Amino acid sequence: MKPLKRILIAGGGSSGWMSAAILSRLFQGLYDIVLVESEDIGIIGVGEATIPAIKKYNEVLGLDENEFMARTQATFKLGIQFVDWLRTGESYIHGFGVIGQDWEWLRCHHYWLKAHALGRADDFSAYSINTAAALSNKFVRAQPNMGESPLSQIGHAFHFDASLFARFLSGYAQDRGVRRREGKIVDVTLRGEDGFIQSVTMADGEVIEADLFIDCSGFRGILIEGALKTGFEDWSQWLPCDSALAMPCARSENFTPYTRSTAHGAGWQWRIPLQHRTGNGHVYCSKFISDEEAERILRANLDGEALADPLQVRFTAGKRRKLWNRNCVAVGLAGGFLEPLESTSLHLVQSGVIRLIRLFPDLSFDPSNIAEFNRQTDFEYERIRDFIILHYKATERNDTPFWDYCRTMEVPATLQHKIDLWMANGRIFREDEELFAEESWIQVLLGQGLIPRAWDPQVDLKSDVQISQYLGNIASVIGKCVDVMPSHAEYVAKTCPAQP
Repeated sequence: MKPLKRILIAGGGSSGWMSAAILSRLFQGLYDIVLVESEDIGIIGVGEATIPAIKKYNEVLGLDENEFMARTQATFKLGIQFVDWLRTGESYIHGFGVIGQDWEWLRCHHYWLKAHALGRADDFSAYSINTAAALSNKFVRAQPNMGESPLSQIGHAFHFDASLFARFLSGYAQDRGVRRREGKIVDVTLRGEDGFIQSVTMADGEVIEADLFIDCSGFRGILIEGALKTGFEDWSQWLPCDSALAMPCARSENFTPYTRSTAHGAGWQWRIPLQHRTGNGHVYCSKFISDEEAERILRANLDGEALADPLQVRFTAGKRRKLWNRNCVAVGLAGGFLEPLESTSLHLVQSGVIRLIRLFPDLSFDPSNIAEFNRQTDFEYERIRDFIILHYKATERNDTPFWDYCRTMEVPATLQHKIDLWMANGRIFREDEELFAEESWIQVLLGQGLIPRAWDPQVDLKSDVQISQYLGNIASVIGKCVDVMPSHAEYVAKTCPAQP
């Protein structure tokens, strides 16, 4: 076994510095790590919302959560509200954490399905502490000492300023030995015998060699695509949006502990509340709307005064055919792009670099490690892709050509199987280590109007009165818990206020 000695990370931003930070933390100086970035190249800083898995990343780094939040102008996130996705004027929340309480063998939603059919159920949001708290703008961290109380089951993630997050991690990584090299990569040299990357050449002529190259250069993919010609899987037939406009506005008094996604005529708009401002963006399909009209819609739906002109981003939904090719691993946008509808962008950075660490190579670059990395990565991307497609496919909107296309398009067989199984008896099964839990699928399927034709037959072992009492007790306990929680704004101001 001949170990690696040198690692080069091409590109900074969230993906570059997330990679550098965790490599420096776990390898503790074992390898010489250099990160190359140029201040002349802008970063795509629109991924400001996360999912609870980010807490694992922070724990590995040993970060203090309150300090991390104060340094990045962060707020808490209990889930995502989807407005106008099923029909104009309707909304639902995909909340993190558990739903209700299992009753013997079955999940809560099975009993809800029967009660709903009989007209005896509250809105589904009443049965999750996360969704109920979100709708009341309340927040508190989970209280593990509360036993089986819903207060012990709260799941949270964060909203934060992506540029401040990258800066925070840059300091962290450099304190642990990562060397930052300012400048642009202008050329890449491949080894003649096997096509592996040998070195990169900087604009000032310096040649930097390495054993392993991590491509965090964004959509350009200067190593994985520019040098290695890896190829790209285009998923735009299922995810037709190809453009985004991002812009900040003044902080709103409506300081929500959730991300909001509002469907428009040819796409959707995100709203992400931070301590110092609100992040906004309009993701849209340029085949169905002009850039000018997309900007007009975005500006018309801001909570406060615009703080900058919009940044425009063009993209194609999909992924590289291989995210690990020879001695190069693509991380973040260099590896693929799935629109941030379910806040998975930073998670894919996190999971990609952790997967690399678990399958870390020596100088032999054994093909079995590379193949397993790519197999797991393909599975993760495809299952996230399916979950995002679900939001577009399962709609009753027929008011624009865009929604007509989405509603009537054929979807991947893996997604259609999940929908068919759900519609039969309300069943969802999580496969292998796919990202989204059963609770996530349940909330989005119901929120998008897919009500199963039947429920699990074991539900009928309970009387209608028993089911009503069971559901009523869950809603009542959750309601009482929400009543005693502080507001999101109060909790942030008390525990993790950013410095002026």
